Amino acid sequence: MNKKANSGLKIICLNRKASFNFFFEDLIEAGIVLKGSEIKSIREGKVNIANSYAVEKEGEIVLINSHISAFKQASYSNHNPTDERKLLLNKKEINKLIGKMQRDGFTLVPTKMYFKKGKAKIEIAVAKGKKQFDKRATKKNRDWNREKARHIRKSS
Repeated sequence: MNKKANSGLKIICLNRKASFNFFFEDLIEAGIVLKGSEIKSIREGKVNIANSYAVEKEGEIVLINSHISAFKQASYSNHNPTDERKLLLNKKEINKLIGKMQRDGFTLVPTKMYFKKGKAKIEIAVAKGKKQFDKRATKKNRDWNREKARHIRKSS
């Protein structure tokens, strides 16, 4: 049984800051509505989702504050780098996400953008913000694990 590990995934952009600032409850894959010049910039890897988030507007989920650089060869038909971009989700998923955001105080944070079978996808985390002491505990555990690995390597 030969199975591919990534099954055709090509990661474009990661949001590493999100896992430090938020607790993730659920991860959801969504498509993105893009223009031609946007997809060409994404293929070149000129994307930043570090400060972006998703909200509900008129019954749809929209990605805000994501930065896709302008494509040089597009000239007059270029896009605005910080436009709002609609996310493609089922109505059932949209209603579930809206309910969690309104009732439980969760937020939607993009964790990574990737190509799957030639289509641009984004992974959205249903997340709750960490407090300052949670961030300190995360950093302390990370440092301790690094020190532990260093000591194990020296003794071997």
